[in-house]
Amino acid sequence: MRDGRSGSSSERGDSASPVPDPSSRTPSPIPHPSSPDVGVIIVAAGSGSRTGSKELKQFRWVAGKPMLLHSLQTFQARPEVAMVVCVLPREHVADPPPWIFQCDTDRLLLSIGGRHRSESVSNGLEDLPPECEIVVIHDAARPLVSQETIGRVIDEARKGNGAVAALPVSDTLKRVDSSGKVVVTVDRLGLWRAQTPQAFPRAVIERAHREAREADRVATDDAALCEQIGLPVVVVRGSERALKITEENDFSLAEALSIFRE
Repeated sequence: MRDGRSGSSSERGDSASPVPDPSSRTPSPIPHPSSPDVGVIIVAAGSGSRTGSKELKQFRWVAGKPMLLHSLQTFQARPEVAMVVCVLPREHVADPPPWIFQCDTDRLLLSIGGRHRSESVSNGLEDLPPECEIVVIHDAARPLVSQETIGRVIDEARKGNGAVAALPVSDTLKRVDSSGKVVVTVDRLGLWRAQTPQAFPRAVIERAHREAREADRVATDDAALCEQIGLPVVVVRGSERALKITEENDFSLAEALSIFRE
């Protein structure tokens, strides 16, 4: 759990000789480990205001259990996962809901959410133990993520790439102006809908977040931070089951999708 201390040696006043930044080099493939080396950050620090409920969206029940618990248990079912960091609103870190402990508590850390998503992920990165060489970032609002999708993003990250679960766009896309008038029909060729999980070599995603902080940049997903500084990102096949619950009607849709398997 974050204790509010700085994770930066320069901020603490430590002195150290400059060393080359390993993330500035071309990423090298990470071999399959003999011990767990994957760290997972589940982002669950949002207010969920668009659902119109007083209860936090990520704490509400869907498909048989609290939304956040779905992802927590799914990731901890994988033997290569060394630690799962759940990033929660500040007021819930010291007093989390009791059901969150229905998991392997030895592989659970709670971290304090930030002012925006990028800051919340950065907080989670600081809390990951050093043995986590692969980082998987997932939105708690996607409770039905499959083991197959998780495996695909991790496999790509081991090759040195950032990996995004995504689906190709199948609908016709229209760009409209503020009055609703159609301006142009957008060519959907090559367009994909990004989801989570997203996975990265640790050095890569730490560099992306560090440079974004220095430049005061934010993004709606972590892959975009890598793209902005020219780091390699690929898409892997996601799943329609990985619906992002945003509005109240999405709870019913998630209930329906939960009975289907890939």
